[in-house]
Amino acid sequence: MKAAPLRILLVEDDELFRLGLSVRLSKEPGLEVVAEAVDGETAVELTNQHLPDVVLLDVGLPGIGGVEACRQIKEQHPEMPVLVLTSHSQKQLIERLIAAGASGYCLKGIEAGVLILALRSVAAGASWWDQTVTAEIRAAMMGNPSIQVNRTEAVQNPLTQREQEILAQIAAGKTNQEIAELLHIAPGTVRVHVHAILQKLEVRDRTQAAVLAIQQGLSCRASNLH
Repeated sequence: MKAAPLRILLVEDDELFRLGLSVRLSKEPGLEVVAEAVDGETAVELTNQHLPDVVLLDVGLPGIGGVEACRQIKEQHPEMPVLVLTSHSQKQLIERLIAAGASGYCLKGIEAGVLILALRSVAAGASWWDQTVTAEIRAAMMGNPSIQVNRTEAVQNPLTQREQEILAQIAAGKTNQEIAELLHIAPGTVRVHVHAILQKLEVRDRTQAAVLAIQQGLSCRASNLH
């Protein structure tokens, strides 16, 4: 049975950029742009109307703006992942996006393949923060009690239960294909989770992740999944 496509709401006021992005995303197998918006108010309305799997949101929008649109979307749909795509990376903006509940942040100019991976990652429940602004995210979170609720997720980024299961299998030397068969999930889903694990643990590769897993005693979980 063919898996349902990942349904995306694209929010971008630059017509040419939006058109190019929509065409590129629509060509990707398993992705579907279900609606497009050019301002914050419409983004909120279309989210309510279409209930997409993920919202790809520009920040510099007319009307209420991207940050407020994100806040309203998350207020009405707490589980709805919102991935921000923008050309700005100021500390204050990142802080506001985290407080508004954004699941991730990509800078414009990102390679299409990386953006698609980011979309799949946040849709799978992971967070995605552009590496070039990670340091600023951490700086923005420090000493700001008004957004303390999100600090654990944004700064420490603890692994989800599924990610811990996959990390345990990595530590056991399993390949993505073997992990997929063991956990009865698609290899592509494993790849998304592995990428999220590497980002959250701030390691370069699977070997470093495995070392951390062994240090934390996660590897013992692998035997329980056979």
